[in-house]
Parts: sequence; structure tokens; C-alpha cells
Amino acid sequence: MAIKEILLLGNPILRKRCMPVRDVRLREVRESIADLRDTLADFRARSGFGRGIAAPQIGVTQQILYIDFEYAGALINPRITKRGRTKFRLWDDCFSFPDILVFLERNMSIEVAFMDEHGTKQTLQARGGLAELLQHEIDHLNGILAIDRAIDSKHIILRSEYERRSAHSPVTL
Repeated sequence: MAIKEILLLGNPILRKRCMPVRDVRLREVRESIADLRDTLADFRARSGFGRGIAAPQIGVTQQILYIDFEYAGALINPRITKRGRTKFRLWDDCFSFPDILVFLERNMSIEVAFMDEHGTKQTLQARGGLAELLQHEIDHLNGILAIDRAIDSKHIILRSEYERRSAHSPVTL
């Protein structure tokens, strides 16, 4: 459909809780899915990275995400139904604040219930990178940003500073 502008940190839409999708067959839902897919593909082509995007990042306040990492496609009305006890920490980034990295903690494994773009109920078991990605994108649907999950205020860093420091050794703050 179209490549959309990605909203940046400070835009109030990023802080809104998204509404559930009632009917996946509606034209606006189909268009939003295509816009998410195309915007993710464009970002990935331009930047060399990018695994997923959530609807509010393109100004749509519906519970839709699109991922292309170990699973490719739309997740509609996704919700985490199980969380493993083991957690891990990582430096996270976001299309909505591309120059910032945040050190945070996520669950190593989760289970997500959702509808696919055909309206079929699905369950996805996710571990590691996919679990982290899904937690990040589902947070977006609830108005939560990675910076809200920082270990503390000392664990937010500019990407350029992170790259400068990590060129010599792992980044510690």
C-alpha cells in the first residue's frame, strides 16, 4: 500500500492504548497491515536492520503489529498469555527513537495469542530474540516505550556513544 512516516518519541499517539481490531476484513485494517509491512521493509532496506513495527508507530491506534523475524506476518490483537521465569538483559532500540539505546530486561520465553490477517486464532511460542521483539511491539500497543523499561536512568545511551564505546570494549554504565 504505502510507506508511512514513523512517529518519533514525543508524539502523543505513541503513548495511547490501542483499540482491539473488531473485523480483520475491513479495508482500513487490510491497508494498515500492508502499510506496516511496506514501512518495515523500507526501513530495513534503508538502515540494514529492523524486525518489527507496531501500528501506533505509523499513527494507527489499533492492535496490529507486523514482524519479519522467525515469523513473518501480522499479529492482530496480540496478548501475552504465558511468560517464562527466566529473564535476560539487552540493549534495545526502537524506530521511534533511532538514536537511543536502552538497557532493559525481558522474559526469555513467552506465549502470544493473536489473530492472523485472515482472522484465524493463533498461538506463537517465542524464545530469545523473537520473545524480546514481541514484548517490545506489544508494549507499543499499550502505550509503553522501551525507555519506560530501562533498568534505570543511567541505562539510556545515544547510539553514537554506544558504538564509540563498544568499539573498544563492551559497554558498561
